[in-house]
Amino acid sequence: QVQLQESGPGLVKPSQTLSLTCTVSGGSITTNYYYWNWIRHPPGKGLEWIGGIAYSDRTYYNPSLKSRTSISRDTSKNQFTLQLTSVTPEDTAVYYCVRDRGRWTYDYWGQGTQVTVSS
Repeated sequence: QVQLQESGPGLVKPSQTLSLTCTVSGGSITTNYYYWNWIRHPPGKGLEWIGGIAYSDRTYYNPSLKSRTSISRDTSKNQFTLQLTSVTPEDTAVYYCVRDRGRWTYDYWGQGTQVTVSS
């Protein structure tokens, strides 16, 4: 059974960098042909895909967030991370790490972590 767990600060100040880590158990992030994603759910809005990293280490980003987003991985820890720079209150959301088994089929989700951007 694959499990994903988000971790990181719940409060970030405006203009700072939001950093989250997803720890994966029950499966390797380098296994063909899975993709590891970050998705967020802002209050009162729909889900928004932020970006992801493939089994091959290739990264993919939402064009609307690409200039502020970096996703990387640590295969020794079976983790992947999200960094979102220059945050504003609009970045307040529940952030999820999610596995895609291909063709945008999300089969495993972390429990989600609330991140609030506020001074």
